[in-house]
Amino acid sequence: MTIMEAIEARHSVRAYKDIPVEQEVRDQLDAFVAECNSESGLDITVRYDDPEGFDSRLAHYGSFRNVNNYIILKGARIADFDFVCGYYGEKIVIRAQQLGLNTCWAALTFNKKKVKELVPAGEDLCMVIALGYGETQGHPHKGKDIHGVVDVKGGMPEWFVKGVESALLAPTAVNQQKFSFSLDGEEPSVRIKGMGACIKVDLGIAAYHFEEAAGRAVKH
Repeated sequence: MTIMEAIEARHSVRAYKDIPVEQEVRDQLDAFVAECNSESGLDITVRYDDPEGFDSRLAHYGSFRNVNNYIILKGARIADFDFVCGYYGEKIVIRAQQLGLNTCWAALTFNKKKVKELVPAGEDLCMVIALGYGETQGHPHKGKDIHGVVDVKGGMPEWFVKGVESALLAPTAVNQQKFSFSLDGEEPSVRIKGMGACIKVDLGIAAYHFEEAAGRAVKH
């Protein structure tokens, strides 16, 4: 499965099969996370075989079930901390999809007390991502069309359109998609448009999707 195929196939999944992640898959995912940490300066970790991370009233209310594994987005508060967590968190999510795993971003619906105990002193916790073999592959959600998230006068090059279309597949809090892409000559950029929860994290997720499809870096 290519990265773009994984981006198209990946949907949020909250209910998981009660089976462990295979060791070979763990090794590949952990190696990829280490690469992301080296690039980003974050300290993202994957927690396996630990149901306590999603053992909370909010998690059950949010229909999470059998979440025994999760990704902790954490690290020293570097510049653009939330954006970087979104960008690299989604990069890991897509790699997990390639490895046959399913995921769901969680800002509130996890056991904060338990997870915060796993965050070293001097580091901040951004969000948590549920991980495992889903009972289903999830379902797509209807969102905006390309004209709702671009600020471009005139025609748009094909690479730009592909990038924005990929960004529209990105998960955002309550499907808010509060970002806007623009062009300055041949240089793309993305910015927050409006207000909402976890909006800087969402911006990082959308930027990752754009770059993978467009093959170009995007300013923010």
